[in-house]
Amino acid sequence: MNFRDFGKYNQFKEQFAGMSPEMKEQMMKMAKEQMKAKTREFVQKWLSTPILTAVALVLGAIVGVLTAFFGSGLLYFSNIRDAHPLYWIPALAVAGVLIALAYKKFGKGTERGMDMIFGVAHGKEDKIPLRMIPMVIASTWITHLFGGSAGREGVAMQIGATLGHNISSKIHIDNASRILLVAGMAAGFAGLFQTPLAAIALALEVLLAGHLELAALLPATVAAFTACKVSQMFGEGIAVAMNDIFPADLPGIWDDYGLDINFILKLALLGVLFGIVGGGFAKTLSLAKSFASKKFPNPIKRIAVGGIAISVLLLVFWQGRYAGLGTNLIDIIFSGSEASAALEIHAYDWILKFALTIITIAVGFKGGEVTPLFAIGATFGTFVATMVGIPLPLAAALGYAAVFGAATNTLFAPMLIGAEIFGFDLLPEFFVVCIAAYVCNGGQSIYQQKKLRIR
Repeated sequence: MNFRDFGKYNQFKEQFAGMSPEMKEQMMKMAKEQMKAKTREFVQKWLSTPILTAVALVLGAIVGVLTAFFGSGLLYFSNIRDAHPLYWIPALAVAGVLIALAYKKFGKGTERGMDMIFGVAHGKEDKIPLRMIPMVIASTWITHLFGGSAGREGVAMQIGATLGHNISSKIHIDNASRILLVAGMAAGFAGLFQTPLAAIALALEVLLAGHLELAALLPATVAAFTACKVSQMFGEGIAVAMNDIFPADLPGIWDDYGLDINFILKLALLGVLFGIVGGGFAKTLSLAKSFASKKFPNPIKRIAVGGIAISVLLLVFWQGRYAGLGTNLIDIIFSGSEASAALEIHAYDWILKFALTIITIAVGFKGGEVTPLFAIGATFGTFVATMVGIPLPLAAALGYAAVFGAATNTLFAPMLIGAEIFGFDLLPEFFVVCIAAYVCNGGQSIYQQKKLRIR
């Protein structure tokens, strides 16, 4: 301390001694508030990311266990249905009424599912009740047991987002709620699909169109890889059996003379078609939900009437070929030879799976849309492969990823999910097709994304 500082200190000491007790108390409070503010600033600057990353590690482990439990149950109930479709599919309407009644009595508000998650993420709502987790798990199991054409990613992402949001309420760090919600979504998707890179990308880019939530990058990465590993320990996963489905002379975007422009144009055309299908799915789903809610304002009546219609359609169309996730169609394409896939996949498979999934979700059954979108994309890719001049297995794999990307209005997630499932050697092809699909999806999404305003 130099003489000038010493003089200032003495001057302050004399002023402080001459203050009234009330003034001294006020000064002490102001000093404490300043200290707290500086402490918060220090934590926010240097400790918030390590703290949230450590929390994300725990979150990922818990979500990994829950998604493995959910996935195992889903596989169990789906196998029961597939073994005896005529026992279960006719009772879908009854199952739907039970789901609606259960939500009315025990899960009021949580029936909105992903819409509630996005509402909280966008700051429109404050709370995600923990009861959402058991409600969505049980209702999705029932939906699949009785043949509803639905997915499962919505459940996994709701599990992760709900846990992340509720844990964040105990952590007094700015933006903790949004960061852990994003990390939870990544963990849920990674735990169920075993594709951590795609899960990270999806969680980061799905909330706001054209934007990456980079503040959540490290926590989301840790949560996703942890959930993936933990669920893997319990045997969860959706590995596609390739059996050397891709021919040795598979064309690529590079040939002996550099870029193969002709092949790139074919890929771009394929991407345009996938973009139209994925964007069309998202738009049709939105219109169907609006129509169903207006036509049948009572959710019990809505799901009962819808359940009857879906049961009849499922039984008419080959007794459950289009029930459940659609993995049966994916297995036909990727578990056998190209010739068997061309023979067993029909030109109308994609449109029937498309329509039945729309109806199932629109009337109130639970699950998600992503796995059916994989099936729609793969079967549509099989259908158009010859027309576009792309080898069938490659077109199916590209459709698997790109239709999902177009329907979710995401760019990097479909590229990565394609590479993680079908091999990183095909990343350039996924890159071209997914860009074209993203550009041509009409800005539609199955989720309540915010749109960036360009001024």
